[in-house]
Amino acid sequence: MAAVAQDRLVKRFEKWDTDNNGVLEVSDFVAEAAKIASAFGENPDSAKGAQLRDGFIAMFGLLAAKAGVAEQGPLSRTQFLQAAGEVVEGGAATFNPVLGPVTKGIVALADKNDDGVIDEAEFAVWLKAIGLGEKEGRAAFQQIDADGSGTLSEAELLDAVRQFHTGELDVELLG
Repeated sequence: MAAVAQDRLVKRFEKWDTDNNGVLEVSDFVAEAAKIASAFGENPDSAKGAQLRDGFIAMFGLLAAKAGVAEQGPLSRTQFLQAAGEVVEGGAATFNPVLGPVTKGIVALADKNDDGVIDEAEFAVWLKAIGLGEKEGRAAFQQIDADGSGTLSEAELLDAVRQFHTGELDVELLG
């Protein structure tokens, strides 16, 4: 695995290990989903919050299965890096089924006018929710808007998340 991808997965492990016990558990993923939902001003138990939570739970289950551990985990750092590394290295075919539900959940939170795409204003709210500034947001939007439509589709956003993890893009969309 490329060094940049490895470094980003290590940071992801550290971020998602919310209780700092050195392993990832479903509860860590649920806590991350709640944190993201709250950053968007959404109750984590609302329909949109639940959609994101369910996406994170599904992601955990897929990573656990890939690592050969029980669906509820836990995943050690080594197991996570191995499983997530396989997901990243496998390209869209392996990445999209794992991260797609999470991206879909974040899009649902960010898409305030419910038109199915993210415009530049909604994208700015997304980036603010994950701690990035307005200047970075404008540049990132232009990079991610692959078709130049002025909006970001779920597919464009999922591709951008994958490209971040492979080191092809420096815009972190999951916080």
